[in-house]
Amino acid sequence: MPKQPLIKLKDAWKIYQLGEVELAVLRGISLEIAPGGFVTIMGPSGSGKSTLLNIIGCLDIPTKGKVFLNGKDISELSQDELAEIRGQKIGFVFQQFNLLPNLNSLENVMLPMVFQGRPENERREKAKALLTILDLEKRISHRPAELSGGEQQRIAIARAMSNDPEIILADEPTGNLDSATGKMIMEILIDLHKKEKKTIVVVTHDPYIANYSKEIINLKDGQIIADHKRAGKVLWKK
Repeated sequence: MPKQPLIKLKDAWKIYQLGEVELAVLRGISLEIAPGGFVTIMGPSGSGKSTLLNIIGCLDIPTKGKVFLNGKDISELSQDELAEIRGQKIGFVFQQFNLLPNLNSLENVMLPMVFQGRPENERREKAKALLTILDLEKRISHRPAELSGGEQQRIAIARAMSNDPEIILADEPTGNLDSATGKMIMEILIDLHKKEKKTIVVVTHDPYIANYSKEIINLKDGQIIADHKRAGKVLWKK
């Protein structure tokens, strides 16, 4: 029997009211992402990529249409209910890293666990373990301004993993990195997918980065124009 989709959108629209004008950023998006999937969303600037990622990540809800996570309709939940789901099930990695500049590496990774009410000793040990896995044990006490872009992005990945989410959403995760560092970040995401069985969704405009995934969804003007399943054709080197 086929597995239930982990993420499902059914005719999802996102419409913004600009005075008397309606701007439809997403136009009837329907898609399914299976548990353990590795999906890339591609498209030009203004195609709706980040808006779609925000809806998948429970940062926003559609104007109309349905969004299901583990079979539960989340499209009409309150902001508090969405925040609870995000904290438990979803980890985010952003192009700008979004680390708090006044916190060191350890404290940045511990932060999501604070909101889940986990004890301090547990938060500290989990954060140390994640930073060690990502070869950052010597950077634990450093603040973001003292770190390279690649180090900051690895800390952001550790932070995204701190509550052991089912889903990792990455919005242009290599956009501010050189090609060698970007490749390293993608290989970390691949390891999370293969070894930790995480569902990975990446937004990018870079075809090379997209080639790491098992499925590529192309957007244009808020609509899916192509959806390619790519079993056996990814750039995994390990």
